Amino acid sequence: MQSPDPGRIHAALASATLAAFREAVIHLPVDVLKVIGNAARAETNPVAKAEFANILHNIKIAGERGVPLCQDTGVPVVYLTIPSEVPFTRGLYDAVAEGVRRATEEIPLRPNVVDPLTRHNSGDNNGAGMPAIHVRPGKKFTVTVLPKGAGAENMSRTAMLLPSQKDQIEKFVIETVYLAGSRPCPPIIIGVGIGGTFDGAAALAKEALLEPVDRMTDFEQSLLCAVNKLGIGPMGLGGDITALAVKVKTAGCHTASLPVAVNIQCWANRHATVEVRL
Repeated sequence: MQSPDPGRIHAALASATLAAFREAVIHLPVDVLKVIGNAARAETNPVAKAEFANILHNIKIAGERGVPLCQDTGVPVVYLTIPSEVPFTRGLYDAVAEGVRRATEEIPLRPNVVDPLTRHNSGDNNGAGMPAIHVRPGKKFTVTVLPKGAGAENMSRTAMLLPSQKDQIEKFVIETVYLAGSRPCPPIIIGVGIGGTFDGAAALAKEALLEPVDRMTDFEQSLLCAVNKLGIGPMGLGGDITALAVKVKTAGCHTASLPVAVNIQCWANRHATVEVRL
């Protein structure tokens, strides 16, 4: 099969990236809306119930006005799936970067990307290593975006446990949420990566946030119940619901190590996938 024209690929991927960011920052996925609604109905604390009402009103207004759900539109984290007929070249990265620039100007997104040392702002959410782009083969050409705000990202942690400390995974998750307190704008969604390498566990934890949050394994449910016993509640004001869901991804690891990472996300677990049409 003949490869598509590079210019056509560039234009289509840039436009799909823009469309994915527009969808992600304005509208929450159906599964996320479902768990927020369920939690709002289950909450018994009056103050917490009022905070859930504020969250639901926030979601409604964003959709009606076509504006971002939160002023912190995050840094651009992007996942591409590439079918065999699409060449894997530098041009794909350039197209995503153009889509991010357009999204920053047109939606608009807040320009959040700065140099880590000088703190100079690029103005368009591009920079060294940004957008953060992850590529894997797939049957369809798709772009998935995960805008990641700093309030939740700053509270995330990685630990290199020993294999004998497998029973400490729950403790590490709970401790991470306890230390975070109100800062990640709870109720939160928690991505947990177990295994792989030091950096791989963190990547797994972030990818876990893309998994459906309206269903959990027994292990994930047990972690959620343990976290909710903390009583931090919506916006840290107390309540039954501190977390909406826990999602876990695992990978093989060295026989002498047990990497664990917790990537915290606020209630606005923003992400969207758009197929790139060539």
